[in-house]
Amino acid sequence: MTMMTALQVQALGDNLGGVALVEQVIPVPVRGQVLVRIEAAALGFPDLLMTRGQYQAKPPLPFVPGMEGAGFVVAAPGCSRVREGDRVIVGGLTGIVAQYGVFPEASVLPLPESLDMAEGASLRAAYLTAWVALVCRGQARPGDWLLVHGAAGGVGLAAVDLGVTLGLNVIAVASTAAKRGAISGLYETAQVIDGSAGFREQVLALTGGCGADLVFDPVGGDVFDESTRCIAFDGRLLVVGFAAGRIPQIGANIPLIKGFSVVGVRAGEYGRRFPDRGAENIANVLRLAKEGQIRPHVHARYPMADWAQAYRAMEQRDVIGRSVILPHEG
Repeated sequence: MTMMTALQVQALGDNLGGVALVEQVIPVPVRGQVLVRIEAAALGFPDLLMTRGQYQAKPPLPFVPGMEGAGFVVAAPGCSRVREGDRVIVGGLTGIVAQYGVFPEASVLPLPESLDMAEGASLRAAYLTAWVALVCRGQARPGDWLLVHGAAGGVGLAAVDLGVTLGLNVIAVASTAAKRGAISGLYETAQVIDGSAGFREQVLALTGGCGADLVFDPVGGDVFDESTRCIAFDGRLLVVGFAAGRIPQIGANIPLIKGFSVVGVRAGEYGRRFPDRGAENIANVLRLAKEGQIRPHVHARYPMADWAQAYRAMEQRDVIGRSVILPHEG
């Protein structure tokens, strides 16, 4: 019986006290499944929320956390798209922060050669959300002004990266000088601003008084409210999430008078409702990565033994882009 190390959530709580490294049997794939040696597991804020029972999906205890990863195919019985040795991206609700995992063939994607394992692990969810938001729901056009809130986070930074690639005029909002400096260093053409004391006047000044054509908002709360005061006529306010905690409300008269749209973004559900479009969206993200036009930013790479440090960095909002756990190190 061959064993592996995995992270396991055994009890829900606020201090990670119910999370521990354990030894488990390496799973065996059946026909149509892929066994992957996981080389990198990318963390997102939902992974932290899930350890507390505060995420909308609540898997039964105990469970192995992690929604995104990358690695090598070890076995793929009855599969036609992948074979042993392939570099792949894997995803699911759970099961990634482990040395090995079994996944349905349909959920396994080729890892572009332009990306290393940690970058590949950080690609799918963030960039698919950004693509669906900007291209499918936002109908972005070259030259549009794009305002990105939470721009240092994994999804926000993906929106900045994709926006630059699409030829948009990007305004990135970040809360600390370190985050703003990092974004400026990565994307010289982006305008990076401090929104802690308000951003309306800065956005209007940068856009010549017209406002932002697109607002990418994974924050909600007061950020949403102020965004309605600096959005352009015919603008699209893209609702991506509510990291601030408060779900904002708006009177129907405001978008009517100001002539903008409030647009919901659910990238995964979009692909489920429109499978052909979903496949096309993923193909476009992979193509851009393969061509080197987009690249996820990896904030830090942690050996498995330092998993708690990786989670706490997310909790303290210190991460720029994605943090990644390396299951076969440490």
